[in-house]
Amino acid sequence: MSNGFCDRILKVDLTKGKLEIESPGEKFFRKYLGGSALAMHYILNEMPAGADPLGPDNVLVISVGVVTGAAISGNSRVMANAKSPLTGAIGDAQAGGFWPAELKFAGFDAIVIKGQSPKPVYLWLHDGQAELRDASHLWGKETGETEDMLKAELNEPKLQVLQIGPAGENLVKYACLINNKNRANGRTGMGCVMGSKKLKAIAVRGTGKPGIADPEALKALVKEGVEWRKIDVGVQNMQKYGTGGVLGYQQQTGGLPTRNWSSGVFEEYKNLMGETMAETILKEDDTCHACIVRCKRVVEVKEGEGKWTVDPQYGGPEYETLSTMGSYCGVGDLIAVAKANELCNRYGLDTISTGATIAFAMDCFENGLLTTADTDGIELRFGNAEAIVKMTEMIAKRQGIGDLLAEGPDAAAAEIGKGAEQYSVCCKGSPFPAHMPQYKRSLGLIYAVNPYGADHQTSEHDHAYAPDASDEQHRRSSALGLLSPRPAHVLDTEKVRFAWYTQCWYHTLNSAGTCQFVWGGTWQLYGPTALPRAVAAITGWNTSMWELMKVGERSLNLMRVFNAREGIAKNRDVLPPKAFVPLKGGPTDGVAVDKEEFERARAQYYAMAGWDENGVPTRAKLEELDLAWAADMLGK
Repeated sequence: MSNGFCDRILKVDLTKGKLEIESPGEKFFRKYLGGSALAMHYILNEMPAGADPLGPDNVLVISVGVVTGAAISGNSRVMANAKSPLTGAIGDAQAGGFWPAELKFAGFDAIVIKGQSPKPVYLWLHDGQAELRDASHLWGKETGETEDMLKAELNEPKLQVLQIGPAGENLVKYACLINNKNRANGRTGMGCVMGSKKLKAIAVRGTGKPGIADPEALKALVKEGVEWRKIDVGVQNMQKYGTGGVLGYQQQTGGLPTRNWSSGVFEEYKNLMGETMAETILKEDDTCHACIVRCKRVVEVKEGEGKWTVDPQYGGPEYETLSTMGSYCGVGDLIAVAKANELCNRYGLDTISTGATIAFAMDCFENGLLTTADTDGIELRFGNAEAIVKMTEMIAKRQGIGDLLAEGPDAAAAEIGKGAEQYSVCCKGSPFPAHMPQYKRSLGLIYAVNPYGADHQTSEHDHAYAPDASDEQHRRSSALGLLSPRPAHVLDTEKVRFAWYTQCWYHTLNSAGTCQFVWGGTWQLYGPTALPRAVAAITGWNTSMWELMKVGERSLNLMRVFNAREGIAKNRDVLPPKAFVPLKGGPTDGVAVDKEEFERARAQYYAMAGWDENGVPTRAKLEELDLAWAADMLGK
């Protein structure tokens, strides 16, 4: 195993049942690092334009990066990329846990999957070996049962399993991949793609370890993280309260999406806070491979303690889930939200898209576009805790109205008609996550232009670059050349530059295989300047932030090339109607995205990126990134 990478890409043709290994070499890994950038190389070269997302020509790439598997916090991330059945654009989703590191230990950097199996199968990867096995006995099983069955079948108690649940088998358009029973590659429907290929699971086990070029340099970085955690309250709170610890701040600033984005404040917000969870249903905190942050929640509700029991093996809700299943739907019942989260992990559903879709349906119901005749008698009103639990199950199983909602809000709105599109809060068909561009202005721009639709983890957030941010945040921003902080509610030229630079950086993280909660921009355990040191220590490359930023820019440009090839550019870099409707209540009362401001910022963003006025990368930009082959695909 080379330092930082195995130089082994597993290529799987499910139609033919054929497996082969490709070794692209060190130069390839230095150019792409792994992750999403690596995936885009294979997807563009091996998937024909216009491929059916649910057909055999769609290429699904599961990949890790050069940092994955090293003994340092935030190292264990897996990326999933394919054409999205939810959006028709490129799909992208990341997850943590122990599976990503185990894939590297098993001797693989990525899995490139195409074709369709005639029957359910699973992949079994172990110490450099790969085989396809029958999964007919696993088809229809929930994620917990599938993982337990595979551990017994393969006699590997330390086995790591990445899989789909019944939602993926049923081709719910926002079905996800699940590992460790509770870590999700959530967004853009990668579980639906895997389900269409009849690939139930990828089981991995390895005893190898990635080579480390400079172990002492890596140990020094580990020590710095340990020391920083001792003094940084933000990192400490991530362990105490998880991501749910930011919910109170969102409420305070008027940035907590409520009742399907009608307001930025929720009167029952205290019930959903990470602090409340810690005091009530939290069983323990959990972590990913070698990570000291320990931000994952494990919750439990036993028989007789609430209306629903909640099984701890399925983890606990993140901030996004607390919002989408809670405030989005006007629900302040923490146990109901935890139960809905459990069901999503059981069935393999993206919690963000599921909660947002239910909130959309509630808005339609409240406004008379849906009735109990459409909803199987369920009163889909804001505040109905029982409804979010029931609808989650119906969506996963495509039962009743769940069959329609399984298509996503935009598709459901088109079927409902009667103006339902005004209640769908999506970009490119992907529902908004729980961070509000009405308050965090650059997020509106990023949601619109991001190749895979609205996503809160594809750039840094505005408040981290505000004048009142901490000195440490300003110091870390300066490492990216960002020296002129602007208020969160401003979207001027400097803020557009902030959005573009940090978006490139986050795409770097998604290629290196690092966690954004550890290696992100301004508030995490490590700042931007630490990543080149980590990559150098692991690989031995004399690298720099400049080189690594170019990897992120390369990934982002390849995604834009993919979309352009599918006819997706400025025409879909748009925001939904609700973004321009003034919010009601709290600090953001009367606030909305300004359409002229947004369009001006979008034009500036294209120009800064080196794209044409339609948002398509120019040949000059692609050649500057050593991607002339991608320009050829566009006929440029």
